[in-house]
Amino acid sequence: MTDVLGVLVIARNGDRTEYYQDPKTYESSYTESTALGAAESHQLGTFLRSTYMSSSSPSYIERLKTDLVDTHEVHVHVKAGGEGTVIFDSAIALLQGLFPPNPANKIVLANGTTVIAPLGGYQYVPIETVEPFNDRSLEPWTDCPAFEQHISNVYSSPEFKATAQAAGPFFGAVRDYVFGRSATLENAWNIYDYVSTELSHNKTYAHRLPPTLVEQARGLADYHENAIFSDKDVGGIGNLAGRTVLHTVLESLQRIAFNGDPLQFLLVETSYQPFISLFHMLEMTNENPELAAIPNYASALAFELRRGPPPEDRDFVRIKFKNGTNGDFETYHAFGHKADISATEFIYKIRNYAITSQKQWAAACTSGLQDDLFHIGSQNATSSTVFAILAAVFLLGMFILSKFVKNARAKAQSTRIRLADDEVSHSHLPQSQHPNYGTVFNVGPGIAPF
Repeated sequence: MTDVLGVLVIARNGDRTEYYQDPKTYESSYTESTALGAAESHQLGTFLRSTYMSSSSPSYIERLKTDLVDTHEVHVHVKAGGEGTVIFDSAIALLQGLFPPNPANKIVLANGTTVIAPLGGYQYVPIETVEPFNDRSLEPWTDCPAFEQHISNVYSSPEFKATAQAAGPFFGAVRDYVFGRSATLENAWNIYDYVSTELSHNKTYAHRLPPTLVEQARGLADYHENAIFSDKDVGGIGNLAGRTVLHTVLESLQRIAFNGDPLQFLLVETSYQPFISLFHMLEMTNENPELAAIPNYASALAFELRRGPPPEDRDFVRIKFKNGTNGDFETYHAFGHKADISATEFIYKIRNYAITSQKQWAAACTSGLQDDLFHIGSQNATSSTVFAILAAVFLLGMFILSKFVKNARAKAQSTRIRLADDEVSHSHLPQSQHPNYGTVFNVGPGIAPF
């Protein structure tokens, strides 16, 4: 009997076409999957199946149904923001490897006819897409003023400027191979993404690109992304990508540990940013500085919940990482430990840094800003605030107008000439004839829940 109770796997998408990200805001452009990317993700799915669903594996999850997927035991979350279509396609390909077609996926109809699912028993695993407009757990860095300020601070730091100056010869050399794209350290991600994409898919470009240029581009992109998606403070804004996904990590471990919950395998298919932040937050980069970099396509980070050996009755967390399609899982340790960390200690050390709601995300995205009023957790915050100010001015105007009208009526009442016939009071007029100055609503920026 193995001691693995369940696992959470965070997987990066496979290969795709060029993907541009704005260096100042990380707003992204369109990209699409490639056959290579699908093959990479499928290979990862096959690897995960052999690791956790094969009885001969030391990491075999014994109680997990492996032939036909049980959707109570297996859950899948997929990022639907930037790179969204690619990440969704990668999840589909991974699941094809994790739960391949099985002729046992069939149904017997009332008339005795047996119908096997298409493609030899293809298994349709439900996927929950995570949309940034109502759940920021997988893409918290866009539309976040505090994160944009963090990016600006990185670019203005003495270390960044010194690195940019030292890399001047490279940017001079690469300029002829990026065709009008900005050749600066601020744009290092886009330079590397373009060069590596063309190197993989454009035969003419691959023949003309000078040796070591792509390696230098990768090194500078690693430096750039590591600076953006990390922070000296565990709870700092630079670790935002890790802090939002951390809630999913901790919750899934707790669910797996609870005997009454059937969850045993959770897949989170996403982009590269959370990997970098989590490696820093868990202090894994202290002993393994090579982790302070962009993970390769189809990488996987696994959090296994394991039962301790007798007479130990505690559960432990083992962290494994596989960088791309080559090689096997390697075990890493969190918080300076030399072995697996107890689940209770792991949760205790990191839980206070997890962002668990849209409200907390909005607070993090305005923290430390001088003008918090104009940055309230939404890209429409400025316009909403201006609208609220206009509404306040309108209310003040209505108050002054009502005072003027009241004084005028009082003056008219005191000078009124009474007639012989009965007077008609405004209080007896039909409602439709009363003056109507409109309705003023309480205007303010709304925050949608996760």
